[in-house]
Amino acid sequence: MADSDAQARIDAALVLRAAQPDGAQAFEQLVRRHQGLVRVQLRRLLGDDPALADDLAQEVFLLAWRKLDQFRGESRFGTWLYRIAYSCFLQHLRGRGGRLPNGQALDNDDAPGDDRPGPEWGLDLEAALRRLSINQRAALLYCVQLEFTHEEAAVVLDMPLGSVKTHVARGKAKLRQLLQDWAPETSHD
Repeated sequence: MADSDAQARIDAALVLRAAQPDGAQAFEQLVRRHQGLVRVQLRRLLGDDPALADDLAQEVFLLAWRKLDQFRGESRFGTWLYRIAYSCFLQHLRGRGGRLPNGQALDNDDAPGDDRPGPEWGLDLEAALRRLSINQRAALLYCVQLEFTHEEAAVVLDMPLGSVKTHVARGKAKLRQLLQDWAPETSHD
């Protein structure tokens, strides 16, 4: 926790410097500090499309630079930035008719069809994650993979705290089901 607090203080100082007329270098430091996680976040949300994730990450940082004066410090800078990234992701999906590159619908909470992927997918966790709804995948990304608190994830995802907790629980349950289905059948002879 102390390390996280120290990182937040460094970010806060950089934001103050970046907001000055000569603050471009401070903002570059903020970009270097956060670009890896922003790209990881976008790749996982997009289904591991690195080129598109990099394009959207550039958009995120341009937007953050233009809106830096709107950062009020009510949350950590990283939380604010990841909210911008998630908004860019959603805006990109809306431009595609609400569909991911693999054709999955944005609001696909319980996709019909066989939950068991073909044998070529094997025991692939990424494939299982792609079977989740966007909200479940996003909630798991922030709360489990990126280790945000439920409260921080609620800010980033712009949804009520209870909804985040529900999406995490349902996403975990669906993953357990999908991964159980992938387990090889054992004979009890």
